[in-house]
Amino acid sequence: MTMLTPRTPTKLAPPGRTRRERKAAELESRTRVVGERLAETSARPGTRVLQDVDSSLGGLTHGEAALRLERHGRNVVAQERAPLWFVQLGKAYWNPFIGVLVFLAAVMYWQDPEDPGVIILSVMVGISGLLRFWQEFRSGRAADALKKLVTTTCAVQRRAGTGSGPTTFEVPMDQVVPGDLVKLAAGDLIPADLRLVTSKDLMVGQAALSGESLPVAKADTRSEDLGRHETTDPVEADNLVLMGTSVTSGTATGVVVATGADTYFGSMAGSLVGERPQTNFDNGVRKVSFLLIRFMLVMVPVVFMINGFTKGDWNEAFLFGIAVAVGLTPEMLPMVVSANLARGAVAMSKRKVVVKRLNAIQNLGAMDVLCTDKTGTLTEDRIVLDRYLDVHGNDDNEVLEYGYLNSHFQTGLKNLMDQAVIDRVNEAEEVVVDARFSMVDEIPFDFARRRMSVVLNRNSLVGDLGRSEHVMITKGAVEEVLDLCTHMTDRGEKVELTEQLRWHVTRIAEDNNRKGLRVLAVATRTIATPRDTYTVADEDQLTLIGFLAFLDPPKADAARALQGLADKGIAVKVVTGDNDLVAARVCADVGIDVGHVVLGSEIDTLDDAALRALAARTTVFAKVNPVQKARIVRALQADGHTVGFLGDGINDAAALRDADVGISVDTAVDIAKESADIILLEKDLTVLEQGVIQGRTTFGNTMKYIKMTASSNFGNVFSVLVASAFIPFQPMLAIMLLVQNLVYDISQLATPWDRMDEEYLRKPRNWDAKGIFRFMVTIGPVSSIFDISMFLIMWNVFAANTEASQSLFQSGWFIEGLLSQTLIVHMIRTRKIPFIQSRASWPVMVMTILAVLTGLWLPFSPLAASLGFVALPASYFPWLIGVLLAYCTLTQFVKTWYIRKFNTWL
Repeated sequence: MTMLTPRTPTKLAPPGRTRRERKAAELESRTRVVGERLAETSARPGTRVLQDVDSSLGGLTHGEAALRLERHGRNVVAQERAPLWFVQLGKAYWNPFIGVLVFLAAVMYWQDPEDPGVIILSVMVGISGLLRFWQEFRSGRAADALKKLVTTTCAVQRRAGTGSGPTTFEVPMDQVVPGDLVKLAAGDLIPADLRLVTSKDLMVGQAALSGESLPVAKADTRSEDLGRHETTDPVEADNLVLMGTSVTSGTATGVVVATGADTYFGSMAGSLVGERPQTNFDNGVRKVSFLLIRFMLVMVPVVFMINGFTKGDWNEAFLFGIAVAVGLTPEMLPMVVSANLARGAVAMSKRKVVVKRLNAIQNLGAMDVLCTDKTGTLTEDRIVLDRYLDVHGNDDNEVLEYGYLNSHFQTGLKNLMDQAVIDRVNEAEEVVVDARFSMVDEIPFDFARRRMSVVLNRNSLVGDLGRSEHVMITKGAVEEVLDLCTHMTDRGEKVELTEQLRWHVTRIAEDNNRKGLRVLAVATRTIATPRDTYTVADEDQLTLIGFLAFLDPPKADAARALQGLADKGIAVKVVTGDNDLVAARVCADVGIDVGHVVLGSEIDTLDDAALRALAARTTVFAKVNPVQKARIVRALQADGHTVGFLGDGINDAAALRDADVGISVDTAVDIAKESADIILLEKDLTVLEQGVIQGRTTFGNTMKYIKMTASSNFGNVFSVLVASAFIPFQPMLAIMLLVQNLVYDISQLATPWDRMDEEYLRKPRNWDAKGIFRFMVTIGPVSSIFDISMFLIMWNVFAANTEASQSLFQSGWFIEGLLSQTLIVHMIRTRKIPFIQSRASWPVMVMTILAVLTGLWLPFSPLAASLGFVALPASYFPWLIGVLLAYCTLTQFVKTWYIRKFNTWL
């Protein structure tokens, strides 16, 4: 039983490849093996295929189906499963900053189990991880709940037992097994890979597999039929229908030859589960994290050694060094990032964008290349009659009228193009089809003739006498209809169709094909001897009157949406499985500079370096398969781009997974939604543009926190180094440093609710570890200037220059340090003049005020003694105000210079 073999093994990828390359090779190998097997099945007679799967035209018995279900498993493809809750919780704490804080807390606990700093660090760590865990856990459970609401069934023919007659009934799709006979009708999903046993007028929508927008005709089939043409691509086989596709018209019966992971669909889906490649966000966070950690590993030992040698108390120097390490660690970064992403997810959900993976929000904002399919994104995903032309290519209402009569009077199931003709007449007020016509007979469509004809009785009035005549109207493929024509209508006159005229009208049809239109020919014949019935033999000596040209029309707002993305610095590249002519026409209609259209067959001839160069200069890729789509994405990433991919079919799943941000829609196939990071509730680039803005806002607010914290912490440590070298006591107690960091970081929890300047949102933003370091060492020392100024004021003006008065010195620097850190947020959050040209949101303002009041209150509070504070004299505060004003003024000057020098800020 050839088709009941176990899961197809895949070839191992050569050593030395990256994990992503090995995964792509695995996908390509497995898909190729399954495709070859299906192609072999297509070439066998249907009766042989039934024998191969040990079935018959009566179908399986219930007992046989149960045994096969146990043997082969449920008819489902591999999907991502959310990890167990405790695994998710552990991953939420897998962060380098949290690791540093846990280590420091452990050291502090080892030194002194009652140290309040241990509690402070534990609170920071706990809140950060729990917030991230809860958001992702809740999102995963919501997605699972939605899946459970949907149950899809199909019509299967089975028998109660040996010798009993077959019965057709509905079974869940996951219960279908190899050997089952499945009945198909318009609107049905194909539940597995089927070899057609019988079929009639079958049209199948294969966009999910091939990307082709129009339905594909399958051959009228009998069980002994071979395929009409041999092919190595099972999608093109005219006697196979594959899981993931759907029936648009016609009827058929097919025998299941593969289920689940053994299907063509499953061969692609099975290679897509598992660990995802590192995205732009992951790489950016990692680089920034290790930059700050490396800086901390250099600075902390220096502080420790200076304090140990100058003060002589190595134990106190050690604890102070730990506090400095905490001060250099942006300990709230995981929490601020999580809060930023969670708020972004909520804001995007209000704009019909569902975020499955929180990290994708930043990637969406950083995206500078969007690869998208064509159908449903740039087009309306429906067929419309675009033009109705005479034999010279001019618009002609008579052609529309005859095309309408053919579509209107046929009694079979109307296909999408028939409906498009009817809709166009209903919309066109200038076309009037009177009631002179009545149905006589029809010659139905079949895929051998590729045409259909209706014969109508036409009543004509001549004077006071009436007479009737029969007229045949034939509509179909240009070549087949043209072969039957002997004449054509030229400006109302019937003329003989000479070879020269035949060449002329053929060129008119081909010109429209090159414009991406699907063309049908319309011809008529007046019957000299009317009768009641007609046959195919009567389709002869026709008169060609013109052509109907169809198109999946571009969306009305597609051009505006594309321009909106371009204005945001995002280049759009169309990557489609559809043919190049259709793709080029649609892209040109929506304002895309098409240039040279690259075909999938060209991509296969290129190595990775050549593909990188080609992808950089190409806008439209057509007739590409899933592996080629993923290669295009990786080539663009290798060229330094942050790549988004928008798709909804199984043929898009690999590219969705490899992209920095995979974008799908709620109507997509399950595996596409599984592979995506973001799901649009409307397949609309305008909705996506709003998501991009939210992504950039989220990223901007994250960068605010990192740059604010890194620069201020660096400034504080630089100040500590100076103070440690020249002051005979600790410039600030370790617990004071921890409290200062805690108050400051809590105040920064409002950052996700801040607004971004409009200018910042106009272009993609990306992680830049070198830029963060440059910002830190440029802006940080500015704060040190005024810290040192406060040291001098406390030392000389307030005589806090002995160990006995060190608490006064430490309290004075604590307030100045906290207030300068907090207020400078408003200087850093915008490249404009704060409070005048750009104001923070009210949550940021409120948290700033609370942090300032807390800093001013602590030295006078009941907690003061336990924290080492003393009350400050009233004369201290005018000095404080002067230092803070001078600090803000100098920072604004430095900011102006920095922007001119490096042309960047956040």
